[in-house]
Amino acid sequence: MGVFVTIAVLLGVFGIGGFVLSNSGAFAVEQVTVSGADHLSGDELTELAAVPAGSTLLNVDANGIATRLAANPWVKSVSVDRVFPNTLNLNITERSISAVVAVTVDSSNTVERWALSSDGMWLTKIPDDRNSAEGKALPDSVYNDAENALEITDIPYGSTPEAGSYCSNSNVENALGVIDGMTTELAGQVKSVAAASSDSTTLTLQNGIEIAFGDSKDIRDKERVCLQLMREHEGKISYINVRVVNKPVWRSV
Repeated sequence: MGVFVTIAVLLGVFGIGGFVLSNSGAFAVEQVTVSGADHLSGDELTELAAVPAGSTLLNVDANGIATRLAANPWVKSVSVDRVFPNTLNLNITERSISAVVAVTVDSSNTVERWALSSDGMWLTKIPDDRNSAEGKALPDSVYNDAENALEITDIPYGSTPEAGSYCSNSNVENALGVIDGMTTELAGQVKSVAAASSDSTTLTLQNGIEIAFGDSKDIRDKERVCLQLMREHEGKISYINVRVVNKPVWRSV
């Protein structure tokens, strides 16, 4: 019985001591650092984190900070790490740009270019003029990544991209479904995708060949037919239609 009483007393002492320590000024957060961010600045993330004044490493609301950071579309996940004695590190995992989508946004045929992440979230509008005030507000990394991303064009009026929302446009979804479903070397040759409708996706390869691919069904069979035709007519083919995969059509240069 005496042992149990002693343990209970010790637990009580430690509990009281921990409570007092967490609410004292010990281990006060004096510095907030950021790691893993490329498209967001440290200042932006620190401001978004909004660490309350007077926080310590023992009582800081890490979940609240993570929730505020995750509200930014670039932030895929975040861990809030306590680095004793007085530093809080925001370890960011960002979303990456998988495609740049040219979307018609009004009845006047105004086209905007939007960055789309690999998990289908709209990240940001990309101004055509990099030197405009709006363009200069974006980090260089956005434009650099956009130059190397897949281009999806010809999206008709009807979609309204919004940073932080997920893409629900069937044309874009079919185009991405085609690319993501490819398993051969053809995938690495795709330069851009025209997606005027959900079943008329057209690929343009780096060598200029256009492929009317259609919907995202029978992808492997369509790839096989395209690669076979390109091998058989190397340097002589400019257009392939595999919308009906068992009745392919091709056109010479």
